[in-house]
Amino acid sequence: MDSSRISLRPFKLTDVDDMMLWAGDDRVTRTIRWKTLTSKEEALTFIKDVCMPHPWRRSICIDDRSIGFVSVFPGSGTVLFYRDDRSRVDLGYAIAVEYWGQGIATKAVKMTIPQVYNDFPEVIRLQALADVENKASQRVLEKAGFLKEGILRKYGYHKGKIVDLVMYSLLSRVC
Repeated sequence: MDSSRISLRPFKLTDVDDMMLWAGDDRVTRTIRWKTLTSKEEALTFIKDVCMPHPWRRSICIDDRSIGFVSVFPGSGTVLFYRDDRSRVDLGYAIAVEYWGQGIATKAVKMTIPQVYNDFPEVIRLQALADVENKASQRVLEKAGFLKEGILRKYGYHKGKIVDLVMYSLLSRVC
């Protein structure tokens, strides 16, 4: 895949058909918070009500066609003391199955890093959680420069079960 064909941009309502191809696939949504989208109307509502107003969610595109997403969640502390902590953002991403294993997710994450540090200058830590069984996502993060910090046992409740997650981080060069 020619990496010059890969871009990140805000979601548009016209992404609805492309989004259905990947967000309507249980294999893609299995390890993310989103539920699998089941109709074009549901996808359109999701784009309009969730993607577009999100503080930083981008469509991963090949030749300007949506094949996935990357999101960051600013100030996402999990401990009461740190709730207003703007020095950290959580990263999440997914791409269509047909593009797995081609380096596209890694490229998208690498493209995200400088944009996030530019858009949120107070951020010094990007962090991401990956399911312990999702080795491909762990490799994406490692290839993008994230460091594995450890396994958080029984850390998350995901789609009906308690799961172990691997914590990754990438620190800003200014800290």
